[in-house]
Amino acid sequence: MLVIFPFPNSFGSNKNLDMIIYSDGSTHITSEIEVNPLNSNHEIKLFGKDIDNLLSFDENEYILKSSVTENYAMIETFGNSKIFLEYDVHDLVSKQGRIWTFSINSDNEFTVTFPKNTVIVGMNSIPIDTQLIDNQNQLLLSEGYTEIDYLFSSTNTAINKENNDYSLIYIILISLVIIPIIFLIKKNSAKIKKSSISAEIIQKHESTSDSENSIELKIPEDVREDDKLIIKFISDNGGEALESELRKKFLLPRTTMWRAVKRLERNGLVEIKKKDSQNLVKLRTEDETS
Repeated sequence: MLVIFPFPNSFGSNKNLDMIIYSDGSTHITSEIEVNPLNSNHEIKLFGKDIDNLLSFDENEYILKSSVTENYAMIETFGNSKIFLEYDVHDLVSKQGRIWTFSINSDNEFTVTFPKNTVIVGMNSIPIDTQLIDNQNQLLLSEGYTEIDYLFSSTNTAINKENNDYSLIYIILISLVIIPIIFLIKKNSAKIKKSSISAEIIQKHESTSDSENSIELKIPEDVREDDKLIIKFISDNGGEALESELRKKFLLPRTTMWRAVKRLERNGLVEIKKKDSQNLVKLRTEDETS
């Protein structure tokens, strides 16, 4: 008999929920979810309905069998009390003229990272915390309905960190005026939890290496931006690198880098070999990929 718990509940709530918006409007979502260990299956409600590339795995990085029906995923949890989920969504962002709008209704706190060189021009709620990472706004937001408008700045009018911080502060001040007083009282009286922002986001370190070991490489345009950075680093490192070196370079936990490397392997861009009990990631040559 299959027992399904409604989402969210005490065994099906997001402990960490992080979203990355890409320049084409698609959103990559990663979440850590507590589930009932007594059940072998668990149904999870997804954000959005246009879902791609869903991957679920346990704490030991073992990939769990899953299926998607509309905006629900059925995961075979095999008695785990915690599972990890990542997927892409294509209907959380809409566009009208130059203005892009991200909207979501979440039952948990979450972080959202906006594309590089975008400017937030409106929001319906006050963020708990804000950061600027390589010209990307990252907000920590409370549960509930969130709607944020943003636009892309031109190359000549790209905003530096200081100006962007002032711009965001200005927007927040406007929000303070238009948000109902009752909402503000509720927010001010609530105990704000210490942000536990996931380290799932690959920092877009621009490589300045002119190493003679760098090899010529053509990266397909449809490869994710964060994966391109990994490929570029491996290329500059002579075409191969230990997975531990990649984690150190990009400051990522083992699970996140493992998923990225496996994604590149599935796309035929790298091969993974064992070297002294470690994973060696090697770029595949054009002859090998043809």
